[in-house]
Amino acid sequence: MTDTEWRLPVADARGVRRAARDIVRVDPGATALVVVATCLASLAGLGAPWLIGRIVNNVESGTPDTSTVDLLAVAIVAFAVAHMVLTRFAHYFAYRFAERSLARLREEFVDRTLALPTSVVERAGTGDLMSRTTADVATVGGALRDAVPEVFMGTLQTVLILGAMLLVSPPLAVCAMVSVSGLWFAARWYLKRARTAYLAEGAATSDLSESIAATVDGARTIEAFDLGARRVADGDARVGEGFLTRVRTLFLRCVLFPAVDFASIAAMVAVLLAGGVLYVRDLVSLGAVISAGLYAMQLINPVNQVLMWMEQVQRSGASLARLKGLGEVAPAAVGAEAPRDDRLEVTGVRYAYSGDRDVLHGVDLSVRPGERLAIVGPSGAGKSTLGRLLAGVDVPRAGRITVGGTPVALLSPEELRRRIVLVTQEHHVFLGTVRDNLAIAAPHARDDEILAALAAVDATWVRDLPQGLDTELGANAMTLDAPQAQQLALARVVLADPHTVILDEATALLDPATARHAERAMAAVLAGRTVIAIAHRLHTAHYADRVAVMAEGRITELGSHTELVAEGGEYAALWHHWHGD
Repeated sequence: MTDTEWRLPVADARGVRRAARDIVRVDPGATALVVVATCLASLAGLGAPWLIGRIVNNVESGTPDTSTVDLLAVAIVAFAVAHMVLTRFAHYFAYRFAERSLARLREEFVDRTLALPTSVVERAGTGDLMSRTTADVATVGGALRDAVPEVFMGTLQTVLILGAMLLVSPPLAVCAMVSVSGLWFAARWYLKRARTAYLAEGAATSDLSESIAATVDGARTIEAFDLGARRVADGDARVGEGFLTRVRTLFLRCVLFPAVDFASIAAMVAVLLAGGVLYVRDLVSLGAVISAGLYAMQLINPVNQVLMWMEQVQRSGASLARLKGLGEVAPAAVGAEAPRDDRLEVTGVRYAYSGDRDVLHGVDLSVRPGERLAIVGPSGAGKSTLGRLLAGVDVPRAGRITVGGTPVALLSPEELRRRIVLVTQEHHVFLGTVRDNLAIAAPHARDDEILAALAAVDATWVRDLPQGLDTELGANAMTLDAPQAQQLALARVVLADPHTVILDEATALLDPATARHAERAMAAVLAGRTVIAIAHRLHTAHYADRVAVMAEGRITELGSHTELVAEGGEYAALWHHWHGD
C-alpha cells in the first residue's frame, strides 16, 4: 500500500465486542435500570393474552362466572397500563444510558484524534477523519439511542413470549419456534456479509469526503489551471464507488427483510392451524389456543424489531470499529526521561516520504540553546522536511534527533509542545472571538498579555476592531485576510512561550516591511529562546547567529552571514543574487 492509499486503522471484530462490553461495564447502574425496567415491561405485556385465555375458558364452560370475568378484565386493563408505563420508563432509562455512553465515546474519540501524530493525520487525509467525526459518530449515536435498546428489548420480549407459550401449550410453542427458525439462517447469512459491506461503505464515504475537501481547498488552483473537469471526473468516480457499496448493503437488506416478514406471519398461521387441529382432538383448550395465538401475534413485533434494527446495529458496528481504530494508531510519543537542556542535535539523519528514496541524506547539525539559526536554500532542498523532523512531526528513517540528549520522537506531546513549536505558512482561524483564538495557546492568559503578544507581531489592526478582543471571527462574522491570520498564529507562539520556535516561512504572506518588523519583534520577545527560521528571504539570515545552507537534502554550508559571504560560496551567490548584484 502506498502512502497515498494509507488509511487510519479499523478495529477488528474482537475489538468491537470489547468496546461494546466496555460501554456496558462503565455504567453498571444505568445498565441495571434498563434491564430491570425492560424485564418488568416485558412481563407485564405477557399478562393480557394469558388472562384472555382464562376468560375464554370460563365462557366456554357454559356457566361463566361474571364476577371472575369482570375481575380478569380489570386485570387485563391493569397489565396493559403497567406495560405502557414500564415500557416508557424502559425507553427513558435506555435513552439516558445511550446519551451518557455516546458522550463518553465522543470525548474519547476527540482525545484520541488530538493525540494523533501530525504525520499520521497528514498521511490519512482530512476526508477519513472528517467522515469518522461526522457520519460514524452520528451512526453510533443513533444506534445507542434507538437500535441497541430496541434490539435488547425485542430479544428479551421474544424469549419471554416463547417461554410463556411453553407454559400455555408446549406443542404450539414448538410450532412457533419451528416457523421462526428460518430466520436463524437468514440472519446468519446476513451477519456473515454485513460487517465487510458496511466497512466498505464507510471507506467509500471517506474517499468521497477527501475528494470534496481537496477540491474545496484547491479551488483557486483548480480554476487557475482549468482542472475543473478533472476534479468533477474524480468526484464522479468516488460517487460511483460509494453507489456500488450502497447497492451491496441494500441487497443484503432486501434479502433479510422479506425473510423477517414471512417468518413473522408464518409463526402466527402455524400456531392457529395447529391449535385448531389440537383443539378439535381435545388435546388443548380453546383458551390455550387463543392465548398461544395472541402470543404468536405478539411475537411478530419483537422479532421484526430485532431483525429490522439489525441493519442499524451492523452499520453502527462498522462505525464503532472505525472510531475505535484510532486507538490502534501508535501514540505520538511513548515518553522518556526529561531533557537535561534545550540543545538540539541532529546526527546522520535520513528521511524518505515513501519507499527508500531519501529526501534528506546524512544531515548533521547542532543548535545551541538561545541561538538564532537560519536555514536557507532553493525550493526542494529539504528545509521544511528538516524543520518537521526537528519539531517531532516526523521521525527520521535513520539517525537521531535529540533535545537535551533525549530523542525528540520519545517526548510526550505535552513536553514536546512546551519545548518546541513549529509555525508554518499554513494557519487556521477558529470560530470564536479574537480572545478565544489566542487563548488556545495560553488558556489562562490575561487580556494585557494577549494584547502584548499581538503588539509583538505588529497586529495593530486589533485596536480598530469594533469589539476589540471580543470581536467574533469566522465565515458569518469578521473574516481575516492572510497576513492578519498569520499574525494571529505568530501571536499564539508568543503566548505559548516555548523554548524553541521553528518558523517555516512563517512570515511569507506578510509584505516585506511588515515581515521584517514582525521578525524583529519576535526576536525581541523570544530573547533567550532558540529560534530556527526557514526562509527564502535572506534578510532573515542576515540577522541570524548562524546560517545553514541546504541543497539536495544536505547541509552544504554552515556559518555566520559574514563568514559565508566572505567565503564566496553558494550562500554568497544567493545573497548577491537576492540583492541584485
